[in-house]
Amino acid sequence: MRSRDHTDPKRLPLVDLPDDARLDTLAVRQGLPSTPWGENSEALFLTSSFVHPDAATAAARFAQEEEAFVYSRFTNPTTMMMERRLAALEGTEACIATSSGMSAIMLLVMGLLKAGDHVICSRSVFGSTIKLLQGEFGKFGVQTTFVSQTDVAEWRAALQPNTKLLFAETPSNPLTEVCDIRALADVAHGAGALLAVDNCFCSPALQRPASLGADLIIHSGTKYLDGQGRVVAGAVCGPAALIDGPFMSVMRSAGMCLSPFNAWVVLKGLETLSIRMEAQGARALQLAGWLEAQPQVARVYYPGLPSHPQHALAMAQQGGNGGAVVSFVVRGDTPEAARANAFAVIDATRICSITSNLGDTKTTITHPSSTSHGRLTEAQRLAAGITQGMIRVAVGLEHVDDLKADLALGLALI
Repeated sequence: MRSRDHTDPKRLPLVDLPDDARLDTLAVRQGLPSTPWGENSEALFLTSSFVHPDAATAAARFAQEEEAFVYSRFTNPTTMMMERRLAALEGTEACIATSSGMSAIMLLVMGLLKAGDHVICSRSVFGSTIKLLQGEFGKFGVQTTFVSQTDVAEWRAALQPNTKLLFAETPSNPLTEVCDIRALADVAHGAGALLAVDNCFCSPALQRPASLGADLIIHSGTKYLDGQGRVVAGAVCGPAALIDGPFMSVMRSAGMCLSPFNAWVVLKGLETLSIRMEAQGARALQLAGWLEAQPQVARVYYPGLPSHPQHALAMAQQGGNGGAVVSFVVRGDTPEAARANAFAVIDATRICSITSNLGDTKTTITHPSSTSHGRLTEAQRLAAGITQGMIRVAVGLEHVDDLKADLALGLALI
């Protein structure tokens, strides 16, 4: 969070916390001071507009000469509490909340780029991210080159004079490929570009990309930040000059804002983020190890396993925790047979929820080729390593032995 004078009458007050407050404390306490009513749980401000004492004050506030709440399309106390708390956890100066993770990426591109600018992006990112960059923004003249998630030389070779942004998602969805954030930051900054990192899979409880050189951090708050699959939300964290400047300008005009209610749900979810990520990561590691021993499983993708190609890097960047997402490939002599086997495993489960969402306390299971990456071509999926036999499991808080038994039901059918 940016430091500033707590007594400045033209700025909204900060919570009075020690400068060295640790992450777990920030996750519970950062936001805005309580109202004169003295509530201990953060208030939910369900209002579209705010009343001003006089016309001159209203004019100053709309001109951003005085920091105040004006209109909930771009300023709301509950939303600001969530933004301040997430910025504190990520170790960035500021944060701007959005209506979804994808709208956060849309805000990022609209705030930074123009026709003729160039983006370098991992080809392993979420399918909708590929569609948004290549398809939607491609129509408006933004060029995107997709490269290997893990080959830094390929990122460097893709640089062009008009490259303005490098975009990575680490670990990636669903292969859990891990990129070297510090190395990509060096590549970006050496070319005068910015590095944005989607931190959805790890959250700041495990990984803080800004500390490794990333300029901007993207979140789908729908996932681990909420943690219970209740709302859709997104955010961009980064320098105040960008958040309060071009991103806020786009937000005021385009209105991809987060509702106060959804912001409040995410705000409360952040309070348990650290303990959830620790517990779910521990369960995921046990499940991944068990899956590796199953004869029907051809391969397991999980950064916490020594067999993962970027295991050492992941452990260094993610605080020794592999996260809660495990992907694995079931055997099949043909793509059609592998798909049928994957469907059989998924359909046989009785505990896992068959849904493409992740980050829930309830374990979810999905077939990426036909759901999260279903809008891509088969060639695009194969280029990203996503085969028809792949299953993604986002491990929740159920007992791990029950999850093993649940998956064993389907594996026994192959």
